[in-house]
Amino acid sequence: MPVLVVVGAQWGDEGKGKVTDLLCEQAEVVVRYQGGNNAGHTVENLRGKFALHLVPSGIFNPNVLSVIGNGVVIDPTVLRGEIDGLEGRGVNMRGLKIAGKAHLIMPWHIMLDHVQEARLGKGKIGTTGRGIGPCYADKAARQGVRMQDIIDPAGFRQKVMDTMAAKAEVLAKAYDQDVSHLKEECERYIEAAESLRPYIEDTALLIWNSLREGKSVLLEGAQGTLLDLDHGTYPYVTSSNPVAGYASVGSGIGPTHLSDIWGITKAYTTRVGEGPFPTELTDATGDRLREVGNEFGTTTGRPRRCGWLDLVALRYAARINGFTGLCITKLDVLDSFDTLKVCTKYKWNDKVFDELPPAQHIFSQVEPIYEELPGWKSDITGARSVKDLPDETIDYLNFIVKNVQVPISLISVGPKREEHIKVPHPYAERSQGAQSGYGGY
Repeated sequence: MPVLVVVGAQWGDEGKGKVTDLLCEQAEVVVRYQGGNNAGHTVENLRGKFALHLVPSGIFNPNVLSVIGNGVVIDPTVLRGEIDGLEGRGVNMRGLKIAGKAHLIMPWHIMLDHVQEARLGKGKIGTTGRGIGPCYADKAARQGVRMQDIIDPAGFRQKVMDTMAAKAEVLAKAYDQDVSHLKEECERYIEAAESLRPYIEDTALLIWNSLREGKSVLLEGAQGTLLDLDHGTYPYVTSSNPVAGYASVGSGIGPTHLSDIWGITKAYTTRVGEGPFPTELTDATGDRLREVGNEFGTTTGRPRRCGWLDLVALRYAARINGFTGLCITKLDVLDSFDTLKVCTKYKWNDKVFDELPPAQHIFSQVEPIYEELPGWKSDITGARSVKDLPDETIDYLNFIVKNVQVPISLISVGPKREEHIKVPHPYAERSQGAQSGYGGY
């Protein structure tokens, strides 16, 4: 820090919640910069286990300013429920601030999400059905409702009802939907939204003033690089840009302020929803990863697709985001495996790819080329230093770093908050035989 961006390096669900929770010990401002309640962070601390969908992870530290940035789309009923749930468990919400420029998800967005996904049939994207895409679409079409509209209650209500009338006509005539309940639903959303008025701020100015005061800022994204609207596995992507380049846009500060960019990756790979997944395991090994890793979506509860670590995709994420550090999560899930496979290249027909193929139809057909490494067959959850790790674990980490060319900044070795290793940078624990130039141990 002063400005550190935390980015998912895979298809989301990489364990960003735990990493950002740990980094909040140093941060004074934590900003969520994109996505909506289609994402979730799981955080475990002294108060227990929490599933956050919109509120930034910094909220558990009373000294941290927790900001929902302008790049986020907000379902007011979900956010109201999340705030009430946190307060009910003793969490102080005074530090929460919401960007006035953030857009609101309304009932018609959720209806449109469901009917549009249903019409895709076999080509469905796997959306969570929470209205995220239609809300971002309205934002781009300049038809959105924003948080700052709430400041004028009469104008806000008029805008919601006028927009609802137009959307109801589309839903009824184009999609043959029953819209008789839509007005009642909008009343509920208006009430929830108006309850959020005390949290609305010019958050871009707030962050800027914090930087001028020398405060450290953490920018956290939702989802992951491979779900990015521009750089992900389109069309099987989210409706926003999780990549580091959007952190400036979604928070309202200039890119020259970004100091470091950390990519969060599991020690293996998971994906929720539809779309290509070269290293997916549909056998007993995939089931084992899912069971041991408790791979079920924080927001949806859906079982995640599981597979071996994909270094081709991780190299791509490092390039697109400009990672300065890697955070390896769920390394302990691999404790019981005799051998581990890691994808280093793809094969398609007679071609071999070291990088992601230039066309989606090729990527959807590639086969992974694996290298095999020995497992460590021991419990690493008690490790608090690289020196505590088995040689085979260190070899596995060095293999990742050598292939991705980004040093490791943090390693999670268990689900509990204390079960992690902070890696000095530059490495203080580098072994004498390690290759220079890539940050090996």
